[in-house]
Amino acid sequence: MIAAVEVDRAEVAAQLRLVVTRLSRQLRQQSSGDLSPTVVSALFTVRRHGPLTLGELAAREQVSPPTITKMVARLEGLDLVTRTIDTEDRRVCRVEVTRLGAKELDRIRRRRTAWLTTRLRRLEPSELAQLSQAVELLERLTEDRP
Repeated sequence: MIAAVEVDRAEVAAQLRLVVTRLSRQLRQQSSGDLSPTVVSALFTVRRHGPLTLGELAAREQVSPPTITKMVARLEGLDLVTRTIDTEDRRVCRVEVTRLGAKELDRIRRRRTAWLTTRLRRLEPSELAQLSQAVELLERLTEDRP
C-alpha cells in the first residue's frame, strides 16, 4: 500500500495529462495500415454511436462538416462504412459501419491490446497490481458524475 502523502493536485494532473497523451499517441500508432488516426477515430465513433448523420459524426469528432464528408467518402471507398438515406427525411443520410469495417476495427483493437500487453510484461507483479488499482481510479475520473 502506498502511504498517503501531501501531493500537489496540479502537478499530478500535469504529469497524468502528459503520460495519457503519450500512451494514447503510441496506441494510435499501432493501427498500422492506410488509415490515419483521425479516420480510425471516426470509424470507432460510427461503430459505437451509429448510425449517425454526417452532422452528428462531425460534432462527435469535433471536425468541420467538409472534413467529415471527406473522411466518410474515404471510408466508404474502402467499404468500411455505408451511407443510407434516412427514411423520415430523404435529405439526410446516415453512416453505418460495414461488416468489413467492423472486422478492421476488431483487428486494430487486437493489435493495440497486444502491443500494450507486451509493454505490461516489463512490469513486476507488484507493479502490475498497482497499475490495476490505478486503472480503477482512472475509470472513476472518466465518469460523468459530480
